[in-house]
Amino acid sequence: MTSNGFIEYISKNKEDILLVNNLRVWFPIRRGIGEILARKPRRYVKAVDGIFFNVKKRETFCLVGESGCGKTTTGKALLRLVPITGGNAYFRPKNDVIETLKNNGVEVHDDIVDIANIPLKKMKPIRREISMIYQDPFGSLNPRYTVGAILEEPFKIHKLDLTSSEIEERVYKALEQVRLVPPEDFIGRHPHQLSGGQRQRVAIARAIILNPGFVIADEPVSMLDVSIRAEILELMLNLKEQQDLTYLFITHDLAVARYICDRIAVMYLGSIVEMGDARRIIEEPMHPYTKALVAAIPEPDPTNRLKIRSLPIKGEVPSAANIPVGCRFHPRCVAYDENKKELGTICEEKEPVYFVPEENRYVSCWLYRKHKKIESIKDLYA
Repeated sequence: MTSNGFIEYISKNKEDILLVNNLRVWFPIRRGIGEILARKPRRYVKAVDGIFFNVKKRETFCLVGESGCGKTTTGKALLRLVPITGGNAYFRPKNDVIETLKNNGVEVHDDIVDIANIPLKKMKPIRREISMIYQDPFGSLNPRYTVGAILEEPFKIHKLDLTSSEIEERVYKALEQVRLVPPEDFIGRHPHQLSGGQRQRVAIARAIILNPGFVIADEPVSMLDVSIRAEILELMLNLKEQQDLTYLFITHDLAVARYICDRIAVMYLGSIVEMGDARRIIEEPMHPYTKALVAAIPEPDPTNRLKIRSLPIKGEVPSAANIPVGCRFHPRCVAYDENKKELGTICEEKEPVYFVPEENRYVSCWLYRKHKKIESIKDLYA
């Protein structure tokens, strides 16, 4: 499907706010003098390797997987914080942002822009519409700034036509929205004078203060105490309803994903291996990797507090610079060992396409090869 074909698709499907097509983020590996003289081809760390997904308005779409699978890189790529090697990211911004983009000479088709092809110098309006909540609330806040200065900075960067009193009013309102009340007690503090939960609330306030439509939340509760994680998640859900937000939620914790997400895409080694409704994926996982992630969710067992479950997975994650041939999960796949007679050598030789074992469920595994298959993204969005 051509770029115009995807634009035509997302134009017809007004509920979609983002459509990612074959997104790739490869980081080149520096070659030694011997490799250069031998004219060996350049190698790459394939952090994100040809993924696709769509995000609907007002939903929470979740990327889950082990550390190093490419979740955070995907989120940063959508803001062009890392260079995109290939693919597209079609986004539907608000009307005022569209006008700003058009005035800056950015190509806009049917109120849709391709983030991957916008010049970096012209990304500022998109970064007003797409904001990010980072994993580390202390590292993401300038330690020299007060809370008030941190929340005023977005207005200065984007040069919005607001008076100082209007900016102050919005800063106070943002602090109230994230439940840092009374705002007067926090506005003059520095990040080191706040607890971890309070710092993350400031980071959330900064993310929503310009009224974006799309928020990328990169493991926003993984560095917080267990006692306040539920509070932050509940806060994010309330803000979603109040401000009509759409979330791309990144996490390695399926228990968190089950609580907050509508749909889930499971990533492994730069690729999405399963995608579908959050509850269905967690209650009835299909891909062997998803089954291993679900099995790792801790569950209280009153009969045996020391019980340790065996996980249906083996070995360590391979390097993204040396992805296995065939199915990238087969070296760690217990199901492949159990079904080797039936599967033969296909898992070692050919990377699986996506199969559709049930409606709106996509699994990249040869175990489901008898179901309808999707060989390319155009089959999914046709």
